[in-house]
Amino acid sequence: MQTLILAAGQGTRLRPYTNDRPKCMVSLAGKPLLHRQMSAMAACGVHEKITVIGGYRSDDLDTLQAGLVLNPRYDATNMVLTLFCARDRMIDGEDLLISYGDIVYEPRVLQAVLDSDAPVCLAADREWKRLWQLRMDEPLDDAETFRMDDQGYVTELGRKPGSYDDVEAQYMGLIRIRGDHVARFKAFFDALDRAATYDGKDFDNMYMTSLVQGLIDAGWPVKACLVDNGWLEVDTADELEAYEAMATSGELDAYCKLERS
Repeated sequence: MQTLILAAGQGTRLRPYTNDRPKCMVSLAGKPLLHRQMSAMAACGVHEKITVIGGYRSDDLDTLQAGLVLNPRYDATNMVLTLFCARDRMIDGEDLLISYGDIVYEPRVLQAVLDSDAPVCLAADREWKRLWQLRMDEPLDDAETFRMDDQGYVTELGRKPGSYDDVEAQYMGLIRIRGDHVARFKAFFDALDRAATYDGKDFDNMYMTSLVQGLIDAGWPVKACLVDNGWLEVDTADELEAYEAMATSGELDAYCKLERS
């Protein structure tokens, strides 16, 4: 398996914590987000062929001996373009694990993705609303659509929901592509219209959810690997500080059990 961790962004909403380091190197309960993620990977047997894709303040990345690829245009592109900066690490026939750099998760969350035999699978949180209520007054304001058919295959994600019925789970930023679909995945990206817009964004700034929705619309079977909490997204300074306080008091364990540093 090849593992790619997307860690090129500037993390502007996490300032001042990102003034002197990449977002993934910001600490939560005494340990950088990236290192927490890599510990969870190691617990699931994922400890080789890991590549971090950096950009902003890449000299301050500590990849713990993992590979490093840079997105030189990190300040003008979004996650999909960052991902394809490591195209040569996408090996035909080898499973591909893709993870956002600003999340942490319990090993059980990753294991749910690893256990799936679907061509594409996404980690998704059924109890997302409970977590979102920690982060904001109205969870629907920041949520994205996530609809599934009766077999658990995703039919829609990444759009603005009209109601809670449109959010059957919440996509977490953790994807696995089965090895026999990696070549097709690269070919799908290559065939995209560079002049088109994708959910309101130009090609260079396409969201990952737009790319996955494109796969779904093209007939790819994309499976939801459903879990109940067990992860955190660290997006703003207020969130980080709230999580820190809850980790100190022990309240955070009810949402995500962090490995003690």
